[in-house]
Amino acid sequence: MQKKNPFDLTGKVALVTGSTMGIGEGTARVLAEQGAEVIISSRKQDQCDQVAASFREQGLKAEGKACHIGRMEDISAMYSHIGEHYGRLDILVNNAVLSPWRTIEDTDVGLFDKTVEVSLRGYWFMSAEAAKLMKTHGGGSMVNIASVAALHPDRMLSLYSTLKTALIGMSRSFALEYGRDNIRANTILPGVFPTKLADAFDEQTQRKILDKTALGRLGKVEEIGYAVTYLCSDAGAYVTGNNLVVDGGMTVGLM
Repeated sequence: MQKKNPFDLTGKVALVTGSTMGIGEGTARVLAEQGAEVIISSRKQDQCDQVAASFREQGLKAEGKACHIGRMEDISAMYSHIGEHYGRLDILVNNAVLSPWRTIEDTDVGLFDKTVEVSLRGYWFMSAEAAKLMKTHGGGSMVNIASVAALHPDRMLSLYSTLKTALIGMSRSFALEYGRDNIRANTILPGVFPTKLADAFDEQTQRKILDKTALGRLGKVEEIGYAVTYLCSDAGAYVTGNNLVVDGGMTVGLM
């Protein structure tokens, strides 16, 4: 009898926010390649549809569904849709984010509130609604995409860094509260990947970062997907409330 692949996600339904580009898209693709039916989500429906269509062209299962996680009505609409069309949710990857490039003094109340609405409140209520569905179908897995900035803040990313630190506490709290329902919650802390945020660093700064990174290169977006797959599959069934740093040894070089 052939042993089951513990990384297989066949039959699972996965929602990945902020998945029309970068780490989110790369993660969604890996989950789909492992057999999951993936809901591609970001703020704009046309972008969601385009990415989902590209997945289906490759024989993967995907649907595009817009959701601005900073709006409570959008979160409600998303979960109503999932309940009606799938009846379950097994995997939630919170990845959508705002990353204002500001000093503390330049961070006004409006920017602060807007960023918190997406990067913390949105994660919280997306997860709370996911837990309701997961509880009725034997459990599930949530992964919050944070950043090594949670451990090593940058002067121009103080608010971003603060909220990424908060996600660590959030994952631990959800892990504790929902553990007996077989719902796991973990945090991934990526290093530098080819995303819009990385583009904000000038060439000299990027070079300094890479010089201090043990592997000496940027990460590949699918490498976050592989880490998410581990945490959301049977392979990671005994892992919850933890932080997984995926940074090529960047934080080792910063110590």
